[in-house]
Amino acid sequence: MRRPPYAYLAAALVLASCASTPRSAPPATVVVAKVEPPVAPAEPAAPPPHAAQPPSEADVAVPITGLDSDSTWGSRNALVTIVFFGDFQCPFTGRSVATMHELEEKYGPQDLRIVWKNDPLPFHPNARPAAEAAMTVAMLGGSDAFWRFFDTAFKNQAQLAPSAYEAWAQAAGVDVAEFQRRVESHAVAPKVDQDLALAKRLSVNGTPAFYVNGVLVNGAQPTDKFVTVIDAELAKAKERIAAGASLDRIYVAMVTTNYAPRPPSEPATPTKEDTTTVWNVPVGGAPFRGPATAPVTIIEFADFQCPYCKRVEETLAKVRNIYGDRVRIVWRDEPLPFHPRALPAAELAREARAEKGEAGFWTVHDALFASQPRLEEADLEAVARTAGLDLAKVTSAIASDKYKTAIAADVDLGDDLQASGTPHFFINGRRLVGAQPFEKFEAIIDEEVSHAQDVLAKGTPKAQLYATLVKNGRTAPVPETKRVPVSPASPFKGTATAPVVIQEFADFQCPFCKRAEDAVREITRDYGPRVKLVWRDLPLPMHPQAQLAAEAAREAQRQAGNDGFWKMHDKLFAGQASPGLERAALDDYAREIGLDMGAFANALDHHTRQAAVDADHKVATDAGISGTPAFIIGGYLLSGAQPASKFRKLVERVLKDGPAKVAAPAPPVTKK
Repeated sequence: MRRPPYAYLAAALVLASCASTPRSAPPATVVVAKVEPPVAPAEPAAPPPHAAQPPSEADVAVPITGLDSDSTWGSRNALVTIVFFGDFQCPFTGRSVATMHELEEKYGPQDLRIVWKNDPLPFHPNARPAAEAAMTVAMLGGSDAFWRFFDTAFKNQAQLAPSAYEAWAQAAGVDVAEFQRRVESHAVAPKVDQDLALAKRLSVNGTPAFYVNGVLVNGAQPTDKFVTVIDAELAKAKERIAAGASLDRIYVAMVTTNYAPRPPSEPATPTKEDTTTVWNVPVGGAPFRGPATAPVTIIEFADFQCPYCKRVEETLAKVRNIYGDRVRIVWRDEPLPFHPRALPAAELAREARAEKGEAGFWTVHDALFASQPRLEEADLEAVARTAGLDLAKVTSAIASDKYKTAIAADVDLGDDLQASGTPHFFINGRRLVGAQPFEKFEAIIDEEVSHAQDVLAKGTPKAQLYATLVKNGRTAPVPETKRVPVSPASPFKGTATAPVVIQEFADFQCPFCKRAEDAVREITRDYGPRVKLVWRDLPLPMHPQAQLAAEAAREAQRQAGNDGFWKMHDKLFAGQASPGLERAALDDYAREIGLDMGAFANALDHHTRQAAVDADHKVATDAGISGTPAFIIGGYLLSGAQPASKFRKLVERVLKDGPAKVAAPAPPVTKK
């Protein structure tokens, strides 16, 4: 069974997950651990009367309970199994659905199996009912019916409700009356409870989370992250099969080798349950209501199209009514990529502030949530007109993305603070996630009012109160760095002496490298002479046409300089799928850009440019770069086909502070 991909889920501006309890540091985590098998006892005289049977798939650390319980896609004997812990209401689980579709298409059901496990998070009220509805469909119609329901649910994630479940169950092919009866009796509740207990035992404390043959991949990762792990597991599994391992026990063997519990020393990321850690969250010039000297400052990262942001407005109104001048509420924009009207709404609210100050912003803020989900162009115009704004200025602001930079800065700040998902609050720096009830806010606010009074009593001026309360709080982690020297022979575009150097390690056959091209073009266009883009070849062994394509581009560089290289570069990516990267296509591209065809044929036939490609490959290997695309931006590493906002964040960091200070690797130790 093949499920259709949904393009709207593929956009991934933020790599993140819905989190419930403390979890590993950034969501971009891949954990691989080896566990040595136990040593067999020496030549027992005879087996004990009730010798233990070899473990089954239901007995290993990440168990699969079979087709009668777990919903699966792919062959029982697939070499790689992904156990997918998810939440039907979590937007980051939804974002991962497109990734799973891509992996299904790439590997097929003989090499890949996907197994669903339910992990409905407590702050997603619709997640548990949706999970029970999905499991009921699975009980009545099997895995095929489950996946049909699953896809419909994630395609319509904003409409999770019992009436919708009935329609989706019927469309999935199950009897609606029987479905209703079993849902009402909570017949599948034990299965959901079983999955939750497993998630807790494995310390799966956020969604989505994946175990690939027992290897943990945490969060809504790009497809290439999975490809790296899957390819490694496929190679290991094939080695085991060649050595005589049984195909129907390959999952047991791989999990037994790969799985290890989370290290006890692994740092936890404060999430919903950790309301004690203080983060240093700046107010900056963000919109606010309430006095700047209030003892409690609530900073909200939110999205005007998010239904949970709308839901929490009633709670925030109650907070303002009860606490009055003791609370200041600060707005930070975090328009999510799967909410297409969130960004125009944010632009409108910013323009309202520019025209009518703080009062204008909050008037439009309230009107936008009142209008939600109706946020189309006519709806925004009606809000602007009612607020007395200049419609020409509003239209221009939205059309030109007038406040794009300011909104992007809020998104970047939220990313730094791991504020994944909306609404997301920091109450005097203490994190509270989701549309929580008033009581959750009340408990923290009361503690913070008392704490603020103590701080003021010690002589802190009111104007400095918030800064004092959060000054020792946690700040954003420093991005990962890599020491990668720039080769003067590498193709580049931009100013040779630009203050920011972006080195791109890529593969012409890699679909994710092609996907990253839009973001790269946007950054080089927007930053112009301040950025130099350097190409580094990293053809991967799984892409058989990548090596020769890289050599073709290098020959284009030899004949026609950087301009020739980039012309060939563009043609290789444009033709990646069709006509492709076969030798005949490479010849066509060379002919189209006016290369000397005799010299071109000689270069490809005799691999005269291979040394240059191999040199880049060695540089990548020495730096620990194994996947594509990978970018070194002034010494900072950015992995995968990321949106332009991720590049912009690091470019701005380098422009402000200079290139990363990366220590040179220690020289190898040689024995005397």
